[in-house]
Amino acid sequence: MNIALVGAGTYCKEILENTFLNNNETEVRQSIVAVSDPDPETPGMLLARQLGLITVKDCHELYDPKYDIHLIIVLTPEQKILEEILRTRPSKIRILSYHVFELFWKAISRETDKLRERTKEMETIINGIQDFILVITPDRKIVDVNDAFLSKMGFSREEVIGKLCHDVYQRTYPECNEGDLVCPLSDVIRNERECRQIRKSPVPTRKDRYFEVEVYPIWEKGRKISKFIHISRDITERRREEEEITHRLEEMVEKRTRQLKETHDKLLHQDKMASLGKLSASVVHEINNPIAGILNLIMLIKRILEEGPVGEEELEKFSHYINLMQTETRRTGRIVSNLLAFSRQSKIEMKPLNLNRIVDQTLVLNSNLLRISGVKVKKHLDKNLPELVGSADQIQQVFMNFVSNAAEAMESMGGGTLTVETGHISDGEKVMAKFKDTGKGIAKEDLTRIFEPFFTTKKEKKGVGLGLSVAYGIIEEHGGSIHVESQKGKGSTFRVEIPLNRPSNLEDGGAHGHENPCC
Repeated sequence: MNIALVGAGTYCKEILENTFLNNNETEVRQSIVAVSDPDPETPGMLLARQLGLITVKDCHELYDPKYDIHLIIVLTPEQKILEEILRTRPSKIRILSYHVFELFWKAISRETDKLRERTKEMETIINGIQDFILVITPDRKIVDVNDAFLSKMGFSREEVIGKLCHDVYQRTYPECNEGDLVCPLSDVIRNERECRQIRKSPVPTRKDRYFEVEVYPIWEKGRKISKFIHISRDITERRREEEEITHRLEEMVEKRTRQLKETHDKLLHQDKMASLGKLSASVVHEINNPIAGILNLIMLIKRILEEGPVGEEELEKFSHYINLMQTETRRTGRIVSNLLAFSRQSKIEMKPLNLNRIVDQTLVLNSNLLRISGVKVKKHLDKNLPELVGSADQIQQVFMNFVSNAAEAMESMGGGTLTVETGHISDGEKVMAKFKDTGKGIAKEDLTRIFEPFFTTKKEKKGVGLGLSVAYGIIEEHGGSIHVESQKGKGSTFRVEIPLNRPSNLEDGGAHGHENPCC
């Protein structure tokens, strides 16, 4: 339907403004094609020419078939003009009189005023909200924004309206992706529901600011999204408060852990003393009886010798007494063996292993400790090193002890170099590993005691003196030996030698003799 307006006064201008300038409904805009008024300078005629519509002075020209007019709306109250049009119009052209139009237009205007007032109220409410609120179209253009966003982000309305959201809000590359987060608008489209994300400050000049972003879709017919409502709020202070609470909790946990550690150290010391007491009492009780028996026999022999010459009868008694002493001595030996068996850990599982691999694993595990301590590592590993049979876990425990001790020794010197070397001792069918540090070294008077249980040269609470003792026991269990060289202020060298195959006399957990480890 093509519509022509007759009378280009105030009503005509209002219709054109609302239809062409303030309305996106193309169907209505395309229907109005012509305006007629005897005065070409009326507001309606001027705007019609500006909009490119047909303008004629005589309303009879609207009857021309080339204009294909279907409806004439009379916008002038002059009755004679309405009568003239009714009398002369072709039958196909319908007429809407001025009074009927005015009735509808005033009703529409009242509703428009109500909507305008309601819109103003909503704008006031939205602008009073401190959250950032944007209205964004599916093609990512911002069509509306509240005052809080403009004032806090430092934009003018002209810099925002009609611009792409990633150019204005994000100021980043088009996809607006950030790590595992995707564009919230894309997320809404993909999941067909609202989206919530936590993002860092969208403006590069604002550092360490965090925003909670929520995007809600507005649906139209056909399940298409007409607009997005983008709401974001600055949660930096809330996040900082949460971090502060977390920090305080961590401090409380750390303090409590420290208290527990102090308690544990006290209990460990008490347990150490109790264990030593129990061990001493057990040894004294078990060995005292055979030793007392031997002592009594010695005293008896001595008394007989003091009484006078020894005859055949006395020699027979001496032989009997010596046999008893031999029996008691063996009994003492069995008691010591039983005590050693009692103190020994459960039997370890032996498998083929590569010493170089254990060295590498140990250095990797201690890489952070070495770096913090300022220690550089030099490796000289024999590439042709044969495999040996042993427990990888326990040998690694030995190497861990050597490396950590070396790191602590060199840390106090401001750093240093740890040289690790492996090799094959072919004449003895053994492999060796050597750990040489440039730390503070071990005093000569302490060198013979470093493998004693609970002996330590470390500061209080730095160790309980079991590391080297346990290491010594492990290497001995493998049939090997540990040799130590050290000089105060110049560093220490720990050298481990392990046979390729565990000696058969150790398979059943029997005792294994060893030389003095310190040389």
